[in-house]
Amino acid sequence: MKKTLIVLSLLLTVKAYGQQKSIVSISKTDNQSSIIAKAANVVSSPRQLRWQTLELTAFFHFGINTFTDREWGDGKEDISKFNPKLLDAEQWVKTIKAAGFKQAIITAKHHDGFCLWPSKFTTHSIKNTPYKNGKGDIVKEVADACRKYNIGFGIYLSPWDRNNPSYGSDAYNTYFVNQLSELLTQYGKVDEVWFDGANGEGPNGKKQVYDFDTWYTLIRKLQPQAVIAVQGPDVRWVGTETGVGRETEWSVLPMAEQSQEKIAALSQKEVNVIPTLSGSYKDQDRGSRSKLVNATGLVWYPAETDVSIRPGWFYHTNEDAKVKTPKRLMEVYFTSVGRNGVLLLNIPPNTDGLIAESDVRNLAAFGQKMRSTFSNNIAKMATLSAISGKNTKALFDGKLNTYFTTLGKDTTTKIELNWSKDVTFNILSLQENIAIGQRIEKFEAEYFDGKQWINFSSGTTVGYKRLLKFNAVTTKKVRFKILSSRLNPTLAEFGLYLLDEKD
Repeated sequence: MKKTLIVLSLLLTVKAYGQQKSIVSISKTDNQSSIIAKAANVVSSPRQLRWQTLELTAFFHFGINTFTDREWGDGKEDISKFNPKLLDAEQWVKTIKAAGFKQAIITAKHHDGFCLWPSKFTTHSIKNTPYKNGKGDIVKEVADACRKYNIGFGIYLSPWDRNNPSYGSDAYNTYFVNQLSELLTQYGKVDEVWFDGANGEGPNGKKQVYDFDTWYTLIRKLQPQAVIAVQGPDVRWVGTETGVGRETEWSVLPMAEQSQEKIAALSQKEVNVIPTLSGSYKDQDRGSRSKLVNATGLVWYPAETDVSIRPGWFYHTNEDAKVKTPKRLMEVYFTSVGRNGVLLLNIPPNTDGLIAESDVRNLAAFGQKMRSTFSNNIAKMATLSAISGKNTKALFDGKLNTYFTTLGKDTTTKIELNWSKDVTFNILSLQENIAIGQRIEKFEAEYFDGKQWINFSSGTTVGYKRLLKFNAVTTKKVRFKILSSRLNPTLAEFGLYLLDEKD
């Protein structure tokens, strides 16, 4: 209920600023100043806003690959092997909810073409397996469990199909639309539709020209509240499957970033070729001032950051000892959600149809670690003063639609925090009111050691959330500076926390 109220409040804020849009055009007469002013007023759509506030979404990779011990199937698998006799979708959903996740996405069909629902348009589906004597429907089971436990529900449908004989022809686009229609009309509300960019050869050796426009139109008609990711117009792939977002992550990008050619160029191309950071992105910054100057338009296009809790995306017994620890999951939270993204964490069920005990245990500990860390905002105990600013109380009210901002045309400011006795912290948390836009371009934080001010953290973008971890600081005084902003900054929340580094 609390999350719903936050989203509603943000939506009301969007409506209050009539000049703000999710897409704006740039004319040849716009100079850099007017372009930046326009960029400061690009905002998320209601569906994007809801998605961003989720923070944590689970991916359930499950299918015939689970039983063949593979990552990418070839469409020739013997589907009679598929029989998860103990499958319990409620166990899946209760596991992620206990860890703080707000949404789940099920792989309804992966590249092998095997369908987890009894599709009328293919024999390569769950209806021809021993599972529940051919009467099973795992998409329904997951949808029902999500609804029961108030968790968002999403579907992954692979455009690439290595089983269907029509792949590579116009007939396949019809087939795909038919299957997409089944998923969008038979399982209630769908909150996210996820397409990846894999586009290999089908069983006839041909590749498919995907009809994205038709798919998007269908989704908007049947499930208008659903975000379309990451081969889609609402949410983009961050560009790596390591759970690490950019340190400078803008949600406002040149409109060209939404083109299917651009998305495809940055997406998966070959089996098991997974791009990694290797220390840094080639495109570490996609939305700074220099990136916007030649744009024909600007669009709100936020990043989803995906990674698996295990080395692989489907369950493999030999990875039971390689599940990410609670400490590692916390680090991933910092580099995904804490870098203005949404974390999409894959949690693959095993051949019994259950989340493995090792995964359940580590997820529960992660959830507890999150709650214990962020339940005590040390900054709330301080006395605040600000140079050129108003509404400092909003920084601690837990509401993203209230915010601290500067006076007049000032785009920089300084906030000072004072405590009556020493406090210790090692996390800085910042949030902007993204219903008004993403504006902060540079900031820094300092503490007073009794003799001088010492920098303990600095960064560029904030967006929905920015988290920075550093060596523990003990002090009675902190100074936070916004050094650059696109128009007046809208700092909604400010936090200092102490993280227990133990696993």
